[in-house]
Order: sequence, then C-alpha cells, then structure tokens
Amino acid sequence: MTQIDPPPRSWRLRLRTWMPVVIGIVLLLAGLYLVTLTYVAGQTWIAVGLLGLLMLATWLFTSAKTYVYRYLFPGIVAVLIFVLLPIVYTFGIGFTNYSSRNLLSFERSTRYLLEEKMPTEGVEYAFTLHALGKAPTQDYRIRLEDAATGKVYLSPEFALAAKGQKAQSLKAELQNAETALPDALQVRELIALQPGLKLVSVVLPDGVTLGMTGLRRFVPLQSLYKQVGKNLVNQRTGDVLVPDFKLGFYVNQKTGETMTPGFKVGVGFENFRQIFTDPKYREPFLRIFIWTNVFALLSVLFSFGVGIVLAVLMNWEALRFRAVYRTMLFLPYAVPGFISILVFRGLFNESFGEINLILNGLFGISPSWFSDPWLAKAMILIVNTWLGYPYMMLLCMGLIKSIPSDLYEASAIVGSGPLTNFFKITLPLIARPIMPLLISSFAFNFNNFVLISLLTAGGPDYLDTKVPAGSTDILVSYTYRIAFVDSGQNFALAAAISTVIFALVAVMSVLQLRLTKADKPINT
Repeated sequence: MTQIDPPPRSWRLRLRTWMPVVIGIVLLLAGLYLVTLTYVAGQTWIAVGLLGLLMLATWLFTSAKTYVYRYLFPGIVAVLIFVLLPIVYTFGIGFTNYSSRNLLSFERSTRYLLEEKMPTEGVEYAFTLHALGKAPTQDYRIRLEDAATGKVYLSPEFALAAKGQKAQSLKAELQNAETALPDALQVRELIALQPGLKLVSVVLPDGVTLGMTGLRRFVPLQSLYKQVGKNLVNQRTGDVLVPDFKLGFYVNQKTGETMTPGFKVGVGFENFRQIFTDPKYREPFLRIFIWTNVFALLSVLFSFGVGIVLAVLMNWEALRFRAVYRTMLFLPYAVPGFISILVFRGLFNESFGEINLILNGLFGISPSWFSDPWLAKAMILIVNTWLGYPYMMLLCMGLIKSIPSDLYEASAIVGSGPLTNFFKITLPLIARPIMPLLISSFAFNFNNFVLISLLTAGGPDYLDTKVPAGSTDILVSYTYRIAFVDSGQNFALAAAISTVIFALVAVMSVLQLRLTKADKPINT
C-alpha cells in the first residue's frame, strides 16, 4: 500500500499562519522599547505598570486557556488608562502641594539650584562673534582670547537659540594657528543677538566653563550653590538653604526667605480642609455649590419641559407640515454647541445685541445681561434650554411612539381632553424610561464647563471673595479658575475640588436612581 503525501501548503497559507506571530513579536519589542524609554525618563512606577500590562497581554494572547479574555482585554485596558488612571492621578494630586511654585520633585529642584552659575571676577576673555553663511539660516563661531596669556580658543559652528529655549554648551578648542574667519560682528549686531548669546556657555579644554557678561567679554562661571548633605550653601554670601518638607521649599536659614522653584510634598488632607474650613475658599465654594445644583436641576427641567411639549405637538396627527416643523426644531441640535453659545453671546450684548435692541424698541429697557448676577443666570438658563431641548424632544418623540394607541382611544371614549391624556397617560408612561437619561443630563450640566466659559466666563465676579469666583461659576469652572487663571495656579487645590465634585455627582446620581427607582425593571 503506497503512502500518499499531503499536498504542499501554499505560500498564502504559510503567510496567514506566520503573520500573527510576526506582528505579535514586533508589538512585543515595541512595547519593551516603550517601557525602557519610560524607565530612562525617570517614571519608574509607570514603567512597571506598562511592563505588567505587556506581560499580561503576552500571556492572554499566547495561552489557549485565556482565549475568551482576549476580546475583553483592550476594553479593560482602555478603561484603566483613560478612566481609572486620571481619577486616581487627580485624587493623588489633591493630597500634595502641587502648584505653579511647586512643580518639580525634590531632586529636580535641587539640581536646578545647583546648576545656577555666577561669574568669577578677575579673569576675563575677550570675544568676537563671526557669522557663517547668510541669514536667516546662518551659523556662528565664537573666538575667545585670554587677556593674560594671549591664548586663542575657537568654538564649533552653532546656531543661536531663541530666547526662552534650552541653553547650549559649546566645547572650544585651542587655536595654535590663526584660523581664517569672516569679519567680526559689530556692537549693534551683538546687541540684537544678545538674548541668544546669554544662553551659550563655552567649555575650554581644561574644563573651565565661560559665560557672557558683556558685549565684548566672557568670564569663567562657577556654581552659585554647593551641596552639603541635604543643605545648599551660597558660595557668594555663605547663606545656608535648608529644605522644608512641609512647605516644599528651600528656606534661607538666615532670612527665612523661600527659594524658587519649590518641590512637591505630601500635605495630607490640607487641601480638603481648606475647601470646607478656610473662609477664603469655603464661602465661595458653598455659594457656587448651591448655584451648580440649581443650574443643573433647572436646565434639566426646562429642557425636558420644552422638549416633551414639542414632542407631544409633533405627534399630533392633525398637525400639517409636521416634517418641516421637526426639521426646524431639530436644527439647534445640529449646530455645534460652541457656535450657538458664541452667537447668543453676541445676541445678548448689552450695547449692540439684537435682543436688547428689540427690548429697548418695544419696552424702553436695556437689561444688563452680563453685569447683573440674576440676569446673567437667567441668560445662561435660556441658552442652555435652547441647546438641550432638541435632544429631549427626540427622546420623548420616540417614547411617545411606543405608547399603545388603545390608551388614548379609551381616554377619548370617556371624554378626556389633551391635558388629561398628557398627565395621566403620556407623562407617567415615559417617566420611568427617560429618568436615567434625565439623571445623566443632570450630571452633564453639573460639569457644563463649555457653556459657562464661552458665555460669561463665570462673571460677574464676586467682590467679597479673596479667590477668583463669579456669580455664574459652577464648581468645574471655579476649579478651572483656581488651577489656571488665578496667579497662584494651585493645581493641588483644584484636584481636591475635582475629587469632591466627582464624589458629589456619584452620590447624587446613585440617590436619584434609588429614589426614582429608575434602575429597577418597569414590571416590578
């Protein structure tokens, strides 16, 4: 009996078999490279987390026992990175002193101070600057001459950095023979280039670092501070800087002055204590918290009220041109929200807005929409109702379509009118299904930063608070102003307020679901 050999496998089948393996190996190597870069950058814990995810992914996609979990893994990773990680990170910042004055770690703050230089008097080098090529892409070379020994040093070619960019260090070489160079730049040209030259330091062959101190001279630079244990000693004045791990600053032991930049330290519940006990923060926080709840609740009620009334009208069979009306009423939802907000900002302009022009022509009044706190709040509710009612109208139209028509026919037999149908049939039957959406709308408006920022920017501001806060600020805009608008830029306090907002919204949403029983099946 002869043995029949199996047919040879085609190259396409081989490619299909090995392609996932090759792609997996490439992704694994790319992941390991990313972990290495993260670790080298000093983010040890992040590197450990990435390595753990990489190992877990490798196990899931190579083991036959974990086949089912391969489909869940990308979603779980996305939740961890984009949902859980920001929450934990924000929560963690709330327990520190992180601000515009305390951005760095202790090690980086120490290194920053140790890198400060001061000129050494008594030794100087005459210098000339020579331009190579033509503007705007020309390079330069620096020629230095020791006034005492007559030695000449020449820097390599370099491009001047713009002001505010990173400083650059150049290694100069001793010139035994005169090198042909273009003519030296004149003083007026050096003045124009001085901001960029201030960022240049020249290192001589013997390791001495030179810096520019005048338009015609470079002098040796030495460190302003030297480290003695954890303390820093000013080599010019002899003052000792002691790190204070409660304040997050180096403090001058002699004068008590704090030195910038500061460094991040843990402060426990200090930021949370300030929110509720410090009068500077407590008083505006309570007022803004009350207004935030009122704003979110009224926005939902007004939008739902207008939306359900229009939905009932749009479901009236006898109404002619219903399709046209539906399209026109849906248009506010089709226009991007920020455009509508900016349009309304112009319409409500107190001097040139069309709304005030009409009111002045009809009634002789010109309301101060942006100056009066109550009118500003009314304006925000009007605009938010305009932006929110189309969504509510569409939802209610769909829910009304699901109500059996037999109920309305039975109601008509007993002589009930439209109002009775609305309050006895329509509203009760759509209340339970739409309640979760109303709760989510409440949570959205609780953090509706875009509306407040673009329409009123939180104004008009309170005049009796020490921190920036306005009559129309909600908690999220108040947090933004503390973090990015206030001169102190207190990111840690803003993170603490964000944590409180998160907890409040979560608790209120759960309570609303429980009280309305919207999380229960309708047939129970």
